[in-house]
Amino acid sequence: MQIRATTILAVRREAAVAMAGDGQVTMGDTVVKHGARKVRRLGGNRVLAGFAGGAADAFALLERFEKKLEEHGGDITRAAVELAREWRTDRSLRRLESLLAVADAGRTLLISGTGDVIEPDDGVLGIGSGGACAVAAARALLAHTSLHPEQIAREALLIAGRLCIHTNTEIWIETLP
Repeated sequence: MQIRATTILAVRREAAVAMAGDGQVTMGDTVVKHGARKVRRLGGNRVLAGFAGGAADAFALLERFEKKLEEHGGDITRAAVELAREWRTDRSLRRLESLLAVADAGRTLLISGTGDVIEPDDGVLGIGSGGACAVAAARALLAHTSLHPEQIAREALLIAGRLCIHTNTEIWIETLP
């Protein structure tokens, strides 16, 4: 599934994680908003979540994910697996077109409607049309600098914003220590 019109990036280094999202919203080939906030704090501010895809679909999924977090005592892995299972098997949810990236102090996960729950090997996760550009930039910065994840996420999104026409440089970042 290729989701266009956004970039979400999570970067983890040591005990810190940052999640960043660009602010561009497009309809077809027209930019309709520059400062949308696509990264949220959930679970009593202990979990970061970002979305790529349809906003209404993503908000419905974020709400369900937050309920799953509550049901499973804040365990993002259990919550993600339960959401992915429900998303894949529920007839009405299957039509939702979005991807979620979630992170807490210990894990970063991708959740999809096909039942995928994927934890990246290196703590770097990108979704959306500029996700691959942002991931490449973040991996290079991780390998060759000592920057904090928040700085890496910002620089990587700036790079993606210069390469991907569906990504801008109005960046929102949330971090967990």
